[in-house]
Amino acid sequence: MNKKWGLSAAAMLLTAALILPACGNKEQAPKEALKSAATKVSTMTSYEMKSKIVVNNLTIDAPTDESSAMTTQVLSMLKNAELSVDSVYQADPMQTEATMVLNLKGDMAMSFTVPMVITKEKIYIKVPSIPFFPIPETIVGKYVELDLKELAEQGGTEFTPDTLDTQKAQKLSNEVISTLLAEYDETKYFSEIKLKDANLPEGVEAKQVIQFKVTNDNIKEAITIMMNNALPKIIDILGKDEYKDMLKIDAADLAKAKEELQSGTARTELDKGLADLGNYLTINDFHFNTAINKDSFPVYQDLLMDIKVNDPDTSTKVGLSLTGSSQYSKINEKAEFKIGIPEGDAVITLDELQKQFGGLGTY
Repeated sequence: MNKKWGLSAAAMLLTAALILPACGNKEQAPKEALKSAATKVSTMTSYEMKSKIVVNNLTIDAPTDESSAMTTQVLSMLKNAELSVDSVYQADPMQTEATMVLNLKGDMAMSFTVPMVITKEKIYIKVPSIPFFPIPETIVGKYVELDLKELAEQGGTEFTPDTLDTQKAQKLSNEVISTLLAEYDETKYFSEIKLKDANLPEGVEAKQVIQFKVTNDNIKEAITIMMNNALPKIIDILGKDEYKDMLKIDAADLAKAKEELQSGTARTELDKGLADLGNYLTINDFHFNTAINKDSFPVYQDLLMDIKVNDPDTSTKVGLSLTGSSQYSKINEKAEFKIGIPEGDAVITLDELQKQFGGLGTY
């Protein structure tokens, strides 16, 4: 059954890999417009972005057991839960600040905010006040400083600035997305949406909106293409020398993964899993739209995923519906940071944080 759930996860990976900005110098064919994005996005030297994910519905139908009460409570909290991230980025000198807000609903509704700042060598995370979680008041509101060079040395590894090289990460994404898109047939998976039907937010001006869509009719083919055609090529990309320091992936591990992926056993297991995919995965809706403005930059993406997964071995049925969106603005303009780089009394070290939590046991 794990293999079946793995195939469902593989289907969802299509979304994670494809939710990237789209662009084009003029109105292009849908697939070509998305492929062009890989080149254009790498020219972003700064931007502001607002992202949000909302769990519209989450249901678990499982045999009654001792954990059912806990399951009900968790479902109550996650249904209609919202995760939003507002961020500002600049490439040189590299600096990103982001504010994450999590809103949980239900009987134990709660909300907390986590601002963070990322530079080339350090990450600062503000300690939030979380209901029902005993965080010492002396550190709430302080920024925990994570020195990546020190952490690497403590772990016995060598720190390389490439680890947080956003531009190199964008280049990697460019190669991956171009490789993945090249494998899919345009008429089956891509289409252009009329602007009046795209439901773009107020203030978003676009000249073209492209949709990528997976349905029950093409999901088996989509997974087969990704596993057999795209992933081996993507593994080769991950193994390039220029990404070695950033990814920290052993070349031998990549070679082994590719060999196993292309083995006859893997192909046979994939075919077996896909044969009855319809018995445990139902796609009610699964698509994302990418809007392109007149300057050929991405300005907005939105995702809708509504699926049902059935595990006949345990008689468990899971339903999940969520929406997501990302909106870019102030592309290549002067970055305006609201937080700045924390310093002085606003900062505590990781050691100080651990000591504060260690003291909880003496209360």
